[in-house]
Amino acid sequence: MRIASFNINGVKARLPRLLEWLSETRPTVACLQEIKSQDEGFPFEEFEKIGYQAIWHGQKSFNGVAILADGTKPIETQRTLPGDPEDEHARYLEAEVNGVRIACIYLPNGNPVPGPKFDYKLAWMERLRARMRELWALEVPVAVVGDFNVIPEDKDVWSPTAMASDALMQPESRDAYARLLGDGWTDAIDTLNPRGGVWTYWDYQAGAWQRDHGFRIDHLLLSPELADRMVAAGVDKEYRGREKASDHAPVWVEVRD
Repeated sequence: MRIASFNINGVKARLPRLLEWLSETRPTVACLQEIKSQDEGFPFEEFEKIGYQAIWHGQKSFNGVAILADGTKPIETQRTLPGDPEDEHARYLEAEVNGVRIACIYLPNGNPVPGPKFDYKLAWMERLRARMRELWALEVPVAVVGDFNVIPEDKDVWSPTAMASDALMQPESRDAYARLLGDGWTDAIDTLNPRGGVWTYWDYQAGAWQRDHGFRIDHLLLSPELADRMVAAGVDKEYRGREKASDHAPVWVEVRD
């Protein structure tokens, strides 16, 4: 079973690239972030043509998450992150696929620092931790995947100095992420690449892709019941280099059935 995550940066703008990736790599589950589409505009029919069924939580012009499954319908278990009834951002969607609970997240960016957006980011991470503890207590295979907008360590960025003032690298952001791992979750990419140097995002500006000035912010966190089944994890880096690509590359983890 291959569980993948892809910040698509606009599902309609990147639809040809997305359909290419799905057809060529055929993940069992594909979690999408930044679909940037209202619910009624989500192109679910295009995915059905190639054998994927979908659920989605959209929002006009920005945010938005979706879960696609190959040959089966994801069974929705939670829409929106609990803990703040006034939060209307479409950043969280949760479903069950083939006996695995999948949470697809698009964590707030948090810039500029300091400010209300950074405060919102940290509060959202605390709410996420609370939900992940609830999922942990179920004692079932769980994957929490998506764009976390956190660079966990200096080894996860091409230049720590260049990103030092960014919300993605602030001590508070890193501490909040570390607390998730401290609760017993496994960071799949980091576990299999402990020396770092693996990027999932390259900015469109300043030739970042051509110079390989990237960093790792797309993560796959596994509960013990799923981490015990992990056999491989990686980044589909080449898709970042294609025409009209997202600024993120897909990440994935393979687990035994």
